[in-house]
Amino acid sequence: MLEAYRKHVEERATLGIPPLPLNAEQVNELVQLLKSPPAGEEKALVELLTDRVPPGVDEAAYVKAGFLAAVAKGEAASPLIDKRKAVELLGTMLGGYNIQPLIELLDDAALGELAAEKLKFTLLMFDAFHDVEEKAKAGNANAKAVIQSWADAEWFTRKPKVADEIKLTVFKVTGETNTDDLSPAQDAWSRPDIPLHALAMLKNARDGIEPDEAGKVGPMQAIEALKGQGLALAYVGDVVGTGSSR
Repeated sequence: MLEAYRKHVEERATLGIPPLPLNAEQVNELVQLLKSPPAGEEKALVELLTDRVPPGVDEAAYVKAGFLAAVAKGEAASPLIDKRKAVELLGTMLGGYNIQPLIELLDDAALGELAAEKLKFTLLMFDAFHDVEEKAKAGNANAKAVIQSWADAEWFTRKPKVADEIKLTVFKVTGETNTDDLSPAQDAWSRPDIPLHALAMLKNARDGIEPDEAGKVGPMQAIEALKGQGLALAYVGDVVGTGSSR
């Protein structure tokens, strides 16, 4: 699994784009490796689980959340991820399959406070809000703390303040930019793969914009050169979003 993934990383690097996230089958294999890690691969395995699994309700996220929940509850074990680390990682998954395990862990004497801290900053709760509410009404102190935190909007107030000044590098695009300039209909097949699809942005030449490969690859080299100045990049067009349907 690791060898195949690293080959995939190399192939994507030649295109100047990041690798695809792991799919459910790859995460299943990753879980087995985490339970019995090959020597020298420990750091790579944890990084893959932490950073390369899509969050939310993706099938891969289901596998990740199930494994982490099992570790947190003592039903599975890995020499690389202890119970607290498992809860911390559950707390990074934004919503979806991580929600129920975190709510259940509110009852855990050792991990309940940590689970509450992670839920305080999880907004995509939907109907699971009522599960936390019920626990709070039943006297669960951790659930009460979560409800109070949501009421106080700590998910917002505890974020870093916006800087008084933000310096950007401008990527100037002349003329009118419509959705087909940014997401060409001919390249619709690649839309699920956002980094790959993005290569087609501005693939047709215009005043001041020279694509890397006319009709196929947009001005990626120019964009990378601007990024190399060390500041975030701002897309600035004369007219942006004309007739937008996407």
